[in-house]
Amino acid sequence: MMRLIRQVLASAALIGAATAAHAADKVCKLAITGNDLMQYDKQELVVAADCTSVELTLTHSGKLPKEAMGHNWVLVNTPDLSAVASSGMTAGPANNYVDKADKKVLASTKLVGGGESATVTFATSALKKGGAYSYECTMPGHNSVMHGVLKFG
Repeated sequence: MMRLIRQVLASAALIGAATAAHAADKVCKLAITGNDLMQYDKQELVVAADCTSVELTLTHSGKLPKEAMGHNWVLVNTPDLSAVASSGMTAGPANNYVDKADKKVLASTKLVGGGESATVTFATSALKKGGAYSYECTMPGHNSVMHGVLKFG
């Protein structure tokens, strides 16, 4: 009987720990829009320190197709902006202008055209609290004007 009681208590403790861990997960949602004038509507995005993951949605508010005026959203450490844009050009449109093997890419959406949207979810565990990161569109020629800062915590 004591063995059964111990097993029930151990199971309850595991369930409680799993529930607490799940309750501690916090998905924070962000949205950003790009347009036919090669502009993001936000130059800064802020993620609260208690977020365990981020769900970012990029919407293209323009009318032009992605082949002519496509946009993506790519998160990087600030010193890596130019390198990631260059590797994206080499990766080409079939890869959404993002080199899948590039470890400098922290998160990215697919390329979208007018009227389309894309969502990416990424863990904040790769980010440092109090840190500032950069995001950009890696469609050729866009990164020079389509970029901003993401602050975590």
